[in-house]
Parts: sequence; C-alpha cells; structure tokens
Amino acid sequence: MRNLDLVIKAYDVRGIYPDQLDSDLCYAIGGAFVSVLKLATRDGGPGAVVIGHDMRPSGPELVAAFANGVMDQGVDVVLIGLASTDGLYFASGKLDLPGAMFTASHNPAQYNGIKLCRPGAAPVGQDSGLRTIKEMVEQEGVVAYSGPRGVSRSQDMLTDYANYMRELVDVSGIRRLKIVVDAGNGMGGYTAPAVLEADAGLAALPLDVTRMFYELDGTFPNHEANPIDPETLVDLQAKVKEQGADLGLAFDGDADRCFVVDERGELVSPSTITAIIAQRELEKSPGASVIHNLITSRAVPEVILENGGIPVRTRVGHSFIKATMAETNAVFGGEHSGHFYFRDFWRADSGMLAALHVIAALGQTPKGTTLSSMLAPFIRYSMSGEINTEVQDQAGVTAQIKKEYSQLSDVTFDEMDGLTISAGDWWFNVRPSNTEPLLRLNVEAKDPTKMESLRDELLEKMRNR
Repeated sequence: MRNLDLVIKAYDVRGIYPDQLDSDLCYAIGGAFVSVLKLATRDGGPGAVVIGHDMRPSGPELVAAFANGVMDQGVDVVLIGLASTDGLYFASGKLDLPGAMFTASHNPAQYNGIKLCRPGAAPVGQDSGLRTIKEMVEQEGVVAYSGPRGVSRSQDMLTDYANYMRELVDVSGIRRLKIVVDAGNGMGGYTAPAVLEADAGLAALPLDVTRMFYELDGTFPNHEANPIDPETLVDLQAKVKEQGADLGLAFDGDADRCFVVDERGELVSPSTITAIIAQRELEKSPGASVIHNLITSRAVPEVILENGGIPVRTRVGHSFIKATMAETNAVFGGEHSGHFYFRDFWRADSGMLAALHVIAALGQTPKGTTLSSMLAPFIRYSMSGEINTEVQDQAGVTAQIKKEYSQLSDVTFDEMDGLTISAGDWWFNVRPSNTEPLLRLNVEAKDPTKMESLRDELLEKMRNR
C-alpha cells in the first residue's frame, strides 16, 4: 500500500512517476474527484471535467487514466491537450467546468502531478475536497457506477486564451520594446508565442522577442524551469545584456509564475512587480482591495494606500489568497513567490498576465525610459529573500526567537503565519515548512546594513539549535 501522504499534499497531487504516481492512482483519483465534488449530473453537477497537461512525457498516459476514472462515473471529459496551468484555469472559467491540470510545475523531470479545481477555477485543497479524495482512494471507496459511461471530446483553447489575455491587458498601443523570454523548455514555450507574438493568428504586437528554450521538453535539458532559483536565471540575464533588451521574462514549468529581469540583467523582486500591478489595477478599480501575503515588502501596502486602495494582508499560500480575494472582492493579489492573482481571471494566478502588465507599463513610458528607472519608486527597502534552514525543533526555536525579540522596545509581533516581529524600520518573519524540517526566514529593513545584521543574527540562532 503506497503512502498517499507523500503524494496528495495540501494544495495538489505530486509525486515521482511511476513509483509514487502512476496510471492506477490517477484512475482512482479521477473517480474520487467525481464522487467527492458530486460532478455527475445525477448529483446535480455539471457532468463534465476539463483536463489539460504540460510537456512532461508521462502526461498523456496519466491524463488517459484519470479521464477513464471520470468517464467510468458517467461524467464527460473535455481534453484541451497541452496547456499552461493558467490555460487550464482559463478553460475552467470560460467553460464553467471543474478541471484537472497534469503538471509538476517547477519540479524535476521525474515528477508529475495534478492540480484540481472546481468550476470557475476555484481551488481544491485539503479543506475543500482533497483530503476527502485521499481518504476515498485509500479506502477504495469509489462506488461502482452502472449507468451510461461518459464520453470524451477534444477542444483547442489556445487562441481563446491568447485573446482573453490581450483583452485583460491591452499592449497594442505601446512603444516598440525588445524583450527576451526564457521558457525553460516548459509551457511558456507554448503560450508566449500565442500571446506575445502572432502564433495563434492574432495581430502582431510591437515587440521584438528573442526566444530562449521554447522547445517543449519535460526532461529540462538546459536548466530547471524554476526561476525562483537564481541559478536558473543566469542564461536569461546574460542574453538580456547581450541583446541590449528592455527586459527579460522567465516562466516556470507550467507557466503560472513569471519572474522579470531588468535591462541591466538584474532580477526584479516579485514584491516590486506586485506593487506596480497593484497601481495599474487600482487605476481601473479605484478604492478596491488588493491582497498581499505577509512576506511581501512593506512597499506593497504603502503603494496600495498611496493609490487609494485597501491593502489586505494574508498568510502565504494560494488557498489563503484566493479565499481572501473572494471575501473582499479584491481586484488583485500578489505573493513574493512570483504568483499573481487577478479578479478578472477568476481569481486565479497567471504568469502571463503579470508579464503583460510589466510590458504594458514600460511600453507606455517615453522612449528611452528603462525598466529599472520606472520601477525605482517602488523599491524602498532592502530584503533578504526567503532563506531556508534545516531545524528539527521548529517550534522551540521559534519560541526562543519570540522570547528574545519581544523584549525589545517598540516592537510588535503576530502569529498569523509563523512569527512576524516588526519595529519602526525593520521586520522579519520565521515560519515552518508544512512538509520538511525547515524554518523559512524573511527579513526586510530600510537600511541594507541593518537588514544584513538582523538576517545573520537570526540565522545564527536557527543554525545553532
């Protein structure tokens, strides 16, 4: 009996193929998905599931097994074939159907996985069906169905997806820009030509695009498709400088995240991207709420307030962002991990929409304006970035840090997600990993020297326990 705790996680299904995730398990998950979410028309459900997959070689086999599990419960499937994760979310929203995206995102080649959603791209996580799906699979509790079997049909959604992206962010009137796009052999190599160029039959945009690693290859022969790792950005940074480009874009494996490099080849903090997109979305929706998680820069809520919006702070994680967006009707949400969420995109995250916002913002500036100069007003603090440290006694170390720093004058603390301690010109957050014996540290200060000393002081405390 396999240990499903290693495969069915807090937000998705993910494991090594075929040792942890194979056709039999995908078939069972498909049947359980129907049962738990009551998707069959006999239960009042929509009677169909939309399914997409990324470029990993195991994708078609696992999709076929999952689809059979769904159809054997009397539910139809709509196969959209190759897709980015935000492409699957688009299909779920546009068709108003529950969805399953087969991807392991930025994980290495031997992995695959499934991201599940309800109609309208609403997430399925541990507390919204995934735990029950796991229990049903473990107990072989999917009830056999003897009625008519569901049927399968194929539908190409790429052109509709590209059109919708361009409707949400108009870049047709911008000045001509030179950009470099590193798809990392992931699904950005499928979606970027359709949206940023004319490969889906749309009108060409005023962009000169240099393509890097667009060939779809789930073995990732050039570098991992994980742009949060600085080592994976080296090729893009060099190419931007070599080409004299205005900016560079790096997508992760399933293209739901996008990272930006400026004209100097320097990485732009996702907090800075959150701030500028917040400003732009508030121009369209004055007075709206904007979500930011608790490890984004203080500059983000400052910019939201300066532009007449309402900043709303949340825990780290897409389920918290999406739930809070629904509660507040927020127009936009950003995470420091490079996930960006849009109300007009069914509150789902999209790396492509974030990329289009950056392109549009720069393209609307006078000729000669650089990305770094445009973004300078949004960069107000020095940040450490997230640093992971192996700590066995996570609770004990966190308690000790709280005891020591809470004794300082003029500090506040909260435990929304781990421990956050703030003072006038600095703050830090320490929070445990949900799956590994790690503590994650983020530090920010007005003064770079203060940030570095506080970072080093905290790391020493964590590493010596």
